[in-house]
Amino acid sequence: MMYPYDLAKQEKERFLLQQLNELTDCHVEYCSEYRSMVEKSGGFTQAETLEELPFIPVQLFKMMDLLSIPREDVVKVLTSSGTTGQQVSKIYLDRETAVSQTHALVEVMKPVLGGKRLPMVILDTKSVLKDRTSFSARGAGILGFSNFGRKHFYALNEDMTVDWDGLRHYLDEHRGSTILLFGFTFMVWEYFYQEAEKQNIQLDMGESILIHGGGWKKLQDEAVDADIFKRELKERFGIRRVHNYYGMVEQVGSIFVECEQGHLHTPNYADVLIRDAITFGPLPMGEQGLIQVMSVLPKSYPGHSLLTEDLGTILGEDNCSCGWKGKYFTVAGRIPKAELRGCSDTFAFDRKEGNG
Repeated sequence: MMYPYDLAKQEKERFLLQQLNELTDCHVEYCSEYRSMVEKSGGFTQAETLEELPFIPVQLFKMMDLLSIPREDVVKVLTSSGTTGQQVSKIYLDRETAVSQTHALVEVMKPVLGGKRLPMVILDTKSVLKDRTSFSARGAGILGFSNFGRKHFYALNEDMTVDWDGLRHYLDEHRGSTILLFGFTFMVWEYFYQEAEKQNIQLDMGESILIHGGGWKKLQDEAVDADIFKRELKERFGIRRVHNYYGMVEQVGSIFVECEQGHLHTPNYADVLIRDAITFGPLPMGEQGLIQVMSVLPKSYPGHSLLTEDLGTILGEDNCSCGWKGKYFTVAGRIPKAELRGCSDTFAFDRKEGNG
């Protein structure tokens, strides 16, 4: 059975309940703002099911600083994506949480990428990583996934044009090797695929694995869905292995990656619930509603149980034909009128408005 997708429903729920109850106790004790919210909603007693665990809206991190550690213990601050003028979330990590985040990402991706570092092409610009102590969600994503690669090549110039000559040279140099491609969904489409199409450029990247994430809203506006995305990349570049992932800067550890069947999976240390958008009550499998994400990793801030603004549907649990256990689900997009916040969506908005 493939770790970290090997815990079946009952065993996983026991593990998560214990860990998440302990985290709730911890954050109630050490984060006064979180304690006030929990007390005003009736206080906290140990939850007996995942549905009973208290949750807070992900938007709250844009409105206030929430920490469960002394500020002098903060080693890294992550910020969410946001268009110019929007408030952004600030997520404060201590060393323990930051290390756990890195380890979790490695474990989640190992079934897809294997255990060896691969030659890596990043479909973005290097300038995103200017400040090593404070990262945007885009920068944090690039830095996190960079751990899976070696001999990193940034394919986009500062003006977002593609360095086609540099890319061809890199591909020739690593001919015969599996190459890891990483980028944010809209940017892969807009600045890589569409530019190649305009210039009638075709490359042989058939041995590559593309990992992408960061929001589909802009592509949905262009009537591009996952099937079209994969088909066009295969036709132009020969890329056969494409894996989307769903995650957010506000909850470290919740990285849900697509299996070979195209389903987003929950690993052992994270889970999702679907809640009614009006009543917030839990919905049964197969019904669409707001996605609640849970992770046992956030120890430096109360982000272990968050209600997102994303709509999703749980398709099944422990029975995906890929062989991975855990819930598997789809994300339909953001609720209407929600702010743009996906990495590539906000970048696209800023470019359109002339802020980028």
